[in-house]
Amino acid sequence: MEFNVVNNKNEVVGKVNLNENIFKTEVNQGTVWEVIKWHLAIKRAGTASTKTRAEVAGSNRKIYPQKGTGRARHGDRKANIFVGGGVAHGPHPRDYYYALPKKVRKKVLKGVLTYKLNNNELIVVEDFNFEQPKTKNAVEVLKNFGLEQAKVLLVLPEKIENVIKSFRNIPKVKILLSEGLNSYDLLNAEKVIIFKSALEKIQERLAQ
Repeated sequence: MEFNVVNNKNEVVGKVNLNENIFKTEVNQGTVWEVIKWHLAIKRAGTASTKTRAEVAGSNRKIYPQKGTGRARHGDRKANIFVGGGVAHGPHPRDYYYALPKKVRKKVLKGVLTYKLNNNELIVVEDFNFEQPKTKNAVEVLKNFGLEQAKVLLVLPEKIENVIKSFRNIPKVKILLSEGLNSYDLLNAEKVIIFKSALEKIQERLAQ
């Protein structure tokens, strides 16, 4: 299937062949959600931490005798029912990563690319660079595509320093290299701009 390639002025300059085994992939929403949930899980820092009653600093002395006071039975002040005491069943640092089959992730990535293509949210641009890294240059490119206020994902084939430095200060633009392309960032973007050579790398990887 042929698809238009444009330059950074949004002028059609050629065509590119899209692999139908990638860009005509159907996938159910449940599977997509499983992959998105996995992406969110591996992004979690897992640093939330609380102290148990054993870890709280303080005396282990019983606060008053067991019997004779007429009051409820208590142990030390570090019990979780007291202010300043330990936390019962609180969070501790942990790794939220879990395994998800590569085959599933790959199929969903194909399905999300298909979704973006079918909804006119995919732009293939001829590779370009800037003479100097200037945010003004990047803003001009976005204006050419009418994307000044949109959430944009820019996919590069490799580190192109002047392009990265020009786009990275724009709040709604995220930059990824082709090998880092994933379903979560694709779905999170309103428009996806892919360099032509990055698309070739992606198709080569997903066709295997």
